[in-house]
Amino acid sequence: MAGITVAVLLIPQGMAYALIAGLPPIYGLYAALTPQIIYAFLGTSRQLAVGPVAMDSLLVAAGLGTLTLVQPTQYIQMAILLAFLMGAIQLLLGFFRMGFIVSFLSKPVISGFTSAAAIIIGLSQLKNLIGLSLPQSNQLHKVILALFEVKEPIHLITVIISTVSILFIVFIKKWNRKIPSAIIAVTIGILAVSFFNLEEKGVAVVGVIPEGLPSFELLNFDSTLIKPLFPIALTLALVAFMEAISVAKAIEEKHDDYKVDPNQELIALGGANIVGSFFQSYPTTGGFSRTAVNNEAGAKTGIAALVSALLVALILAFFTHWFYYLPKAVLGAIILVAVINLIDFKFPIRLYKKRKDEFVLLLITFLSTLFLGITEGILIGIVLSILILLYRTSKPHYAFLGRIGKTNYFKNIARFPEETVQRDDLIILRFDAQLFFGNIQYFKELVYKAVEEKQGKLKGFIINARAINYIDSTASEQLYELILALQQRGIRVMIVGAIGPARDLIIRSKIIKILKRQNLFITSGDATDDFDGITKKTKLQKKLSRQSNP
Repeated sequence: MAGITVAVLLIPQGMAYALIAGLPPIYGLYAALTPQIIYAFLGTSRQLAVGPVAMDSLLVAAGLGTLTLVQPTQYIQMAILLAFLMGAIQLLLGFFRMGFIVSFLSKPVISGFTSAAAIIIGLSQLKNLIGLSLPQSNQLHKVILALFEVKEPIHLITVIISTVSILFIVFIKKWNRKIPSAIIAVTIGILAVSFFNLEEKGVAVVGVIPEGLPSFELLNFDSTLIKPLFPIALTLALVAFMEAISVAKAIEEKHDDYKVDPNQELIALGGANIVGSFFQSYPTTGGFSRTAVNNEAGAKTGIAALVSALLVALILAFFTHWFYYLPKAVLGAIILVAVINLIDFKFPIRLYKKRKDEFVLLLITFLSTLFLGITEGILIGIVLSILILLYRTSKPHYAFLGRIGKTNYFKNIARFPEETVQRDDLIILRFDAQLFFGNIQYFKELVYKAVEEKQGKLKGFIINARAINYIDSTASEQLYELILALQQRGIRVMIVGAIGPARDLIIRSKIIKILKRQNLFITSGDATDDFDGITKKTKLQKKLSRQSNP
């Protein structure tokens, strides 16, 4: 039953999304067939519904739109080749266990990109919704300019069909989500056009759809074709994987009988796209709405996907002629209703109130995607998020600590100025990040500035290394010189709380030669007491503070 339910949703969606990609509707059905079958055997999610989706379809149109393709057949061949390249990239990433790479697509980037893409997808359907001949573009200002420059009048019957279809689908969804509103709208649209001869009155229809299953065809692996497609394929591979893994993980949380493996998902999606491309499929991935419907309908295994594929195959083999009178306005309405849900309002508002820097990242990604293009938008978003990450790691959080009274608690002096004891002869600095070439200079500046402020009085400097999990070779060399410089000023340097990996690096490096093992401590309290000559290390403290793997 889950397979049948998804197929009923997939058939009109597949044809609609093919239109977004700039392809004939039949290719949406081809994309709904083979990839589903391959994923059913290779995927780790038991509910993920693989097939054509709005986002990827728009990326296909945006990417191929930048190439000079004269013949429609050329465009179709390139879209199919794009599926193969995208699948090959995903397969390689899966084999090399690169599933973590999706982490670089941060939530603000995804939200900004998805919302902008949803608006562009919606606007791309204007020609079908109002019956005008508009040029395809993935840039907002060009779509708006084209709309103002068009000379022909809006086609009233088409507007009525699209408006009624939108209202009908929205109403049915609100009333009962289990009712297949899209297929009912398609059926009513076909009957209305054929009964009232609306095609003769200017209503655009899908027209002749070739009957029969997709045949096996070898691809043209010409290097001159692959080179311009590779950047588009790479973008598609990452975005498609992000879409699939996010919805698969969301559904996984509702089930405790399996686990989604990101690396196997890459292999499954890659295999689905590669095999699908030989059967005339354009790029596919896991769809949000269909996966949710699949789960709600009770899908427990990949058998549901095989049932969906079987129904699509039956339609292709025997019933494509049913869709001759399907108005493109209805397909446009289906797309518009589907993508409205992709526009996220709550998350940007939340970021604006609490995380201004990430809100700016979201806004830049959103505007870049709207006005520069789909590929450019997500690339700008990724680059900016990486730059923000690098900035944060180069200037991480730090705190100068002080003892609270006579207790063994040490807290941030800036947060607890009245409770902490502040000393002129001792500084305790906690650095909350790994030490590497990108932030060691910042660390040294902090140390020297603190030392200068207590010049002449300072006798000890404690580095609280509890949050330092790694020290690279550049930082190790610089740390050696820093410790040596402080010691030459008569300042005793101690390191406390170093966790195993960092402690191993310190002991195996030349730092230990000048620092000496006796200046390694477990806690700031131990180091402070030793500095004051109150207590000495016990045997256990010595063992715990100096223990290192060879």
